[in-house]
Formats: sequence, structure tokens, C-alpha cells
Amino acid sequence: MKSITGVGLAEVTSLYGSVQGDFMQLIFGQQIHIGGMKASIDLADRAGITAGLGGVDLCCCSGAGMRFLVRSRGVASMVGVDATEAVVERGRRLTHEEGLDDRIQFIHADACQSGLPSASADFVWSEDAWCYVADKQKLISEAARIVRPGGAIAFTDWVEGPAGLTDSEAQRFLGMMTFANVENIAGYVKLLSASGGDVSVAEDTGRFASHFDLYLNMIEMQLTYDVLRTLGFRTDLLQALTDGFRFLGELARAGKIAQARFVALRE
Repeated sequence: MKSITGVGLAEVTSLYGSVQGDFMQLIFGQQIHIGGMKASIDLADRAGITAGLGGVDLCCCSGAGMRFLVRSRGVASMVGVDATEAVVERGRRLTHEEGLDDRIQFIHADACQSGLPSASADFVWSEDAWCYVADKQKLISEAARIVRPGGAIAFTDWVEGPAGLTDSEAQRFLGMMTFANVENIAGYVKLLSASGGDVSVAEDTGRFASHFDLYLNMIEMQLTYDVLRTLGFRTDLLQALTDGFRFLGELARAGKIAQARFVALRE
């Protein structure tokens, strides 16, 4: 596992409460993960998430994944846990605007110690968010504690690809993204298995490079003014962000980073 020092929960919550968090919301939309709704559909299909179930979204951001599950899958109830107060408040507002308050609840807490009852959820969900959590073993142990026996832990995340990152690439990638570390597919499988998960899906989605080409095109061909306004018209910050997106695309095309999808059933 590649890692850096000086990045923890405080740095992540600061990021998502800043203009860079607003920038990501603008470019990615409400579903701040690669692939948007199509990626959510693919994950839900593989995890067997159907109507009437109750789930928990660990690191839920503003709750778009939960609203998708309630609307498109008929999920009966969702509880979202996130450590950034600003995105939790945004999520509560958006959920209220969609009239889903009775089925979706938000908790402002560290996802590694949510305080939720053991075996209380039919499934645990997350999309491209656990990369921000430093202690991934503790996080997956918490997911396994929350989900009932036979329930699913289903998530996507950014991972190190099979080609591997050099030390210098890892330092730039992790620092730019405010990740304390980055896991790979085999590492996540090991953590899930150690926490009592029977892993049925562990795969590269193949989406990373093409989607970062899309995001760059959106910034440079359509949303330039909107992005600059979000960034306080700081052209230096815009340049740094677009350079960073190009770097991420290059890493993905070289097989050094990827978006991966996982499903494990709790034994």
C-alpha cells in the first residue's frame, strides 16, 4: 500500500468544505463518483440490492447514492454517515427538497466509528469514498459489524492499478487527492475476507481514463466560466486542477490507478 504522512480526517473534511469541494460537485454532479448513475446501477445489480431493504452508506457525502437507491431500487430506508458537516447539511437539504426525509437519515460522524447498532443493515454501500479514509481495516471492520449475516458490503473505490505507482507518482497522486494511502484490489479482498466477507466481486470497472477525458472536456469546452466562478476566478487554481486531471488520466491509461468495484457477503 502506497501512503503519505500529514493527511488525516481533518484534512479531508477541510477539502470537502472548501471551494475544491464545490468544484467537484460542479464537475461530477450530485453523484461525486466516476460513472454517475450508471456506476450506481452496476454496483446495485452485482450486490443484489432490491426493494424493501435497509442500508447504510459509509462516507455518504451529500447522499446522492442513497437517493438513487430509494428512488430507483425501492430501498425502504438508508442511513448515511459522513464526517464533513457541510456536505451532511447539503445532503439533508437536498433530501428534503426531494421529499425523502422519511426514508433517508444523515449522521455526522466518523465512518470508522459510526455508533450504529451491530447487524442493523441489510447492506453497506459506498462509492469512490473509502480512498479518503486512512484506516481502511478499521473502516471495513465497521462495515462488517453493521451489516447483518448474509448482507452485502458493496462499494467502488479508487485503487492502485496492476502496473503500480512509482514512489514519486504516488506522492503526487496522494497529495493532490488528499488520500493518506491507496489500496489495491488484492488488498481490499484481503481486508474483506479478514472481516468475515465472502468476496464475490473484485474488479476494475474500466471507467477511469475515459471519464477523466470527459471531465477535462467539460471544463475546457463548456464549463470554464462556471469553474472559474466556483474557484473565485483564480486562474492559477484552475490550471493546477486541469493539470491534475491530465495526470490522473495518464496514470489510468498506464494501468497505475483504477476505479474498482467490490461486493462481499457477510458470513
